[in-house]
Amino acid sequence: MYKSILVPMALDHGLSPDTLQVAQALLATGGLITALHVHEAPQGSVAAYLDKDAVREGFERAVQLLKDKTNGLEGVTPEIVKGHTYRSIIDYAMANDIDCIVIGSHRPGFSDYLLGSTAARVVRHAPCAVHVYRRT
Repeated sequence: MYKSILVPMALDHGLSPDTLQVAQALLATGGLITALHVHEAPQGSVAAYLDKDAVREGFERAVQLLKDKTNGLEGVTPEIVKGHTYRSIIDYAMANDIDCIVIGSHRPGFSDYLLGSTAARVVRHAPCAVHVYRRT
């Protein structure tokens, strides 16, 4: 059992209820679960064409959606950070003494073997145990 579990949540993939349930099953008595969403800012030239209010509103929607998905779940703390997805997950785990990451994954396609999915990168670089959940 783990005392500090990180559950990275892509808010649009629909796996978060399942990954949170897995985390609750792995949690030691008195342990904590952090539901983390990494909000990626628009990249490169795209950012130049977006209104700052639209970017702010997108971030605020993500904050609210994360709160909605974790509302009423005992022992789950929602956190949101800005950054690159897999790197921010690894950095958060290292900075917060996380001892397990529960991450959802889709079935790998050909491009995942060449580029690597977020879950694959987390598995390769995590400083702790990683449980990958794949819906059957």
